[in-house]
Amino acid sequence: MSEPFSVPVTVRGYETDVQGHLNQAVYLNYAEHARWSLLQAAGISQSALVSSGVGPVALETTIRYRRELLAGDEALVTCAFVWGEGKTFRIEQAVVKTDGTVAAEISAVGGILDLEKRRLVADPAEVFRRLASHPGVFGL
Repeated sequence: MSEPFSVPVTVRGYETDVQGHLNQAVYLNYAEHARWSLLQAAGISQSALVSSGVGPVALETTIRYRRELLAGDEALVTCAFVWGEGKTFRIEQAVVKTDGTVAAEISAVGGILDLEKRRLVADPAEVFRRLASHPGVFGL
């Protein structure tokens, strides 16, 4: 099995809280950055999504904080799509420090919204497969 898609991040001082830890909300920003980076690596831009009448939506996100991240820490944010049946998919992510320590685990449920009908599309994997020049990045 290959390594999951990942992007590097460096914790910036202004992203930390009064204890010096990475602020909890910033983990969501890091996760979102990795997801959009994966779409770009698959060959899908935001404008391509909108022009095809669809857009990704977050339906649920759970974050499990494991170890602290401090200003200057470097980490990788992983991103793997998990496909099932139906209108939704899971995105499993981790924030992993350079020494291999898992700082956080992020699990999300997403879907693809038909922007005209304002309803989830029946087969989100097919939408990504059709739009992507490199669908293998999604595990498709």
